[in-house]
Amino acid sequence: MNAIALKRLSLFVILSSLTLLIGCAGMEFAPKNVKDACCWYFPTELVQADKAVADAKKAGKDKVCPVEFAEAKLLKKKAYETYVDCNTDEAKKMAKEATKMAKALCPAKPKPISMMPSDKVIDKFTLTINFDFDKSAIRSKDKKQLDEAIAFVKKYKGHKVKLEGHTDWTGTEQYNQRLSERRAAATSKYLVDKGGIDPKMISSVGYGELKPVASNKTRDGRAKNRRVEILILAD
Repeated sequence: MNAIALKRLSLFVILSSLTLLIGCAGMEFAPKNVKDACCWYFPTELVQADKAVADAKKAGKDKVCPVEFAEAKLLKKKAYETYVDCNTDEAKKMAKEATKMAKALCPAKPKPISMMPSDKVIDKFTLTINFDFDKSAIRSKDKKQLDEAIAFVKKYKGHKVKLEGHTDWTGTEQYNQRLSERRAAATSKYLVDKGGIDPKMISSVGYGELKPVASNKTRDGRAKNRRVEILILAD
């Protein structure tokens, strides 16, 4: 091989190496088969989701809360498939959520908290509208029950109304606290906008995951815990 050919080969190797380095920015070497295709590099977010799910299984959480573990594992799998389908941004988003779910699996059951002594309740109406996971929006199919709630509140005209929002234990305690507050606020807005209830007579509070009424270890139980309770307070 003459000197010119050798220089050309060296230049080709250098350019190829630079291309590989640039192309793999934000990627990790983690060979695996996805949809019968072998890939060598994946975005860091996907590799982190893999590790989070693997760590959860190693800790035995697939046995303690199998339903939640299966959901995290499935989302991680979908993230990889979405990446192979060339939708990298969506795949990264799904992987981050899978990592969050895997790390939040099977939290210790919180101690229930009692109602504040100042709250003297004369009646209560529980909205079992079961907000979707991670949502605070009112669903159209639940409006009938909300209209019943409006009728319930109107029976106690002149009394103050307290709305308590609740969540299941999926996610972090801090996030669930904010989510429960949003659910209570969404219900309050419906009572005011659709029921004409005086907003000055309504207060709302969120208790996050602290006051479950059913087991958080089952899908049905978690659905029951995603609720809003309407309390009629004594003067």
